[in-house]
Amino acid sequence: MSLLKKLKKPSQQENQKWISLDSEARLSIDLYETEQDIVIQSTIAGVKAKDLDISVEDEMLTIRGKRQKQEHEDPSERKYLYQECYWGAFARKIILPEEVDASKIKAVIEEGVLTLRIPKIKKEEKKKVKILEK
Repeated sequence: MSLLKKLKKPSQQENQKWISLDSEARLSIDLYETEQDIVIQSTIAGVKAKDLDISVEDEMLTIRGKRQKQEHEDPSERKYLYQECYWGAFARKIILPEEVDASKIKAVIEEGVLTLRIPKIKKEEKKKVKILEK
């Protein structure tokens, strides 16, 4: 039997089972730093701010959300030719590369892109120690 005959295209029902799993998809990000900030960007088209949860605990930042599909017609009437868009819950945990001031994080959604600006905590590289004489 040829390899092509062994490979079968998943049925629409099998695709639906895979799509309807109650797991979270992994959110793709870009992470870079400037002198003052750590910056995280992610494309989250179709997600509203109210559907996002962003938190920081210790050195771990978590972005969690859900992308809702807009239903304009009866789903049973659809015969998909392609079904590549992800709809449902997503999350991403990011270990921050240095200490940050979590109370001053700024999060903005603009044109489907989430941008987080996370201020770094400035540390003095060298600290002079006073010596007391008794």
